Amino acid sequence: MEYLSNDKLLIVGAGGMIGSNMVQSALMLGLTPNICLYDIYEPGVHGVFDEIQQCAFAGANVTYTVNPEEAFTGAKYIISSGGAPRKDGMTREDLLKGNCQIAAEFGDNIKKYCPEVEHVVVIFNPADVTALTALIHSGLKPNQLTSLAALDSTRLQQALALEFGVQQDKVTGAHTYGGHGEQMAVFASQVKVDGKPLSEMGLSAERWEEIKHHTVQGGSNIIKLRGRSSFQSPAYNAVKMIEAAMGGEKFTLPAGCYVNCDKCGFKNVMMAMPSTIDKTGVHFVEPAGTEEEMASLAKSYEHLCKMRDEIVELGIVPPVAEWKEMNPNL
Repeated sequence: MEYLSNDKLLIVGAGGMIGSNMVQSALMLGLTPNICLYDIYEPGVHGVFDEIQQCAFAGANVTYTVNPEEAFTGAKYIISSGGAPRKDGMTREDLLKGNCQIAAEFGDNIKKYCPEVEHVVVIFNPADVTALTALIHSGLKPNQLTSLAALDSTRLQQALALEFGVQQDKVTGAHTYGGHGEQMAVFASQVKVDGKPLSEMGLSAERWEEIKHHTVQGGSNIIKLRGRSSFQSPAYNAVKMIEAAMGGEKFTLPAGCYVNCDKCGFKNVMMAMPSTIDKTGVHFVEPAGTEEEMASLAKSYEHLCKMRDEIVELGIVPPVAEWKEMNPNL
């Protein structure tokens, strides 16, 4: 089997459903034969290792460990789903304190064991602040670390495709920006359905509000239907993000990235933006939208600032003015 790269890919949280799906997706897409599975729960990660070995991927060199030094050393690419799962009745923000402490340790392990890593994708919730925490602690450059945000956009795309009875890839420009949570900003002005602007599709304001609500509650809907949080869709999207960073197909759905932009008016947060991930990292541009959409984005940004300030108050990250002491690249 021909692989895109021979570099070491580390999957953190590999013993869970998202992690195990990421391992399988990475091998099926032929990203690299050299994949390390890391988890703190040995029976779980051991079981995933056995299952992957029993798939018999040609040329695969899969290993597993519960030792962070062994896991992180030599890793060139990392995807982490290593946080606590979201349960029924919980918002992403409910997970903030515990998962940000996990993210701080994750970033410390990167700085200690693999400072030469090329790209990191963080997908455990609340992803905006766990990724920000990991970035501050890791010492990486902002373009080297992204968080999963595309899932909100693909949920919006799916809802519109079902609404108009078209193939999902016929819906373009269906994007959400800002936070990966209940305060996300859902944009309609750039959407086209089979090439036709959404504004010309006869969608009522009431129905659009219902679609927006369904998009925002997409994660909760999966929990209600399946009895557990999403795992296939976040796993696949995360692997496609790391594939792009490895030099494969560019990833053009919104990614959560570090934004400190005077022109945009957004400072010192991780947030979903119009972005591209390629071999050189993640790059974003300023969103374009209606006055109402931009106001919604500003509101989402304010919410992200509050969550950021909360983890500062908890002592998980230092005050913004001191970030450069921990990470000179910020």
